[in-house]
Amino acid sequence: MDLSIIVPVYNEEKNLPLLYDAILAAMSGYKKHWEVLFVDDGSKDGSLQVLHGIYEKDKKRVRLVELRRNFGQTAAIAAGIDHSAGDIVVMLDADMQNDPADIPMMLGKIEEGYDVVSGWRRDRKDTFINRTLPSRLANGLISKVTGVHLHDYGCTLKAYRREVIKGFRLYGEMHRFIPVYANRFGARIIEVPVRHHARKFGKTKYGLERTIKVLLDLFTVKFLVSYSSKPIYLFGGAGVALDLLGLLVLFYLFVRRVFFGISVTASPLFLISTITVLMGFQSILMGLIAELLVRTYHESQNKPIYNVRTFLDGR
Repeated sequence: MDLSIIVPVYNEEKNLPLLYDAILAAMSGYKKHWEVLFVDDGSKDGSLQVLHGIYEKDKKRVRLVELRRNFGQTAAIAAGIDHSAGDIVVMLDADMQNDPADIPMMLGKIEEGYDVVSGWRRDRKDTFINRTLPSRLANGLISKVTGVHLHDYGCTLKAYRREVIKGFRLYGEMHRFIPVYANRFGARIIEVPVRHHARKFGKTKYGLERTIKVLLDLFTVKFLVSYSSKPIYLFGGAGVALDLLGLLVLFYLFVRRVFFGISVTASPLFLISTITVLMGFQSILMGLIAELLVRTYHESQNKPIYNVRTFLDGR
């Protein structure tokens, strides 16, 4: 299989026939083997029945995964990746706001040598206050923290080479951070403008509360990307900083006692600085424990600490 199109579905009964027809039209000129894999994420309307009808009509290209309940978009995408077979994976929303007609253009970028092609809804057709504005603020923060600068992390329409999305598991709202994980393994990433349409049927599942979840997941992603292989850098660095701060305050109290006769223990700074030094020492110990856990994880599962793009052997 050359290409897998993964579509997570939750309560999109009226959009699914239109989406299927749009995918067929977009892929009519694609000469390689491809499949479209629908993942029903516990829909409560007639989406599953519609998907069964599509599957019966086109068993050659359509795959269907039915989850037992609603696990969320990230879990649905993970299930789609696990059950798909394509060397290239394209992810697409089921609400018809993404346009399948953009898929061939994105595949062209993959053929140019890119590993990740990320869609950018430059002319977004959503409400500004509760959708577009929070998204822009979140995208700016994510780009700043992770160092992977994209305008639109929230756009589901993305294309990946399979090899850059293996080796990590997705939780929470972390599907939008896949480009960050891929960048960690040296993936070549490009962002391209894609079309975006106003929703015609159904209701959006996104709100301001989802932005908060994304920001909380950002802490986890930053730690996993920057410190998962050397946690001592984070815990040890924080510990050394706390120890230096506490010792500096204690030295100040000592100088004040020697030259001005002011009691050391009478000042609240003494208790604060002592606690700061102890916290710093504990943080360093936590870093050492984390180092042992990381080494156990990598060595027990034979996890590599590097990722090879190509290997040429002239023998």
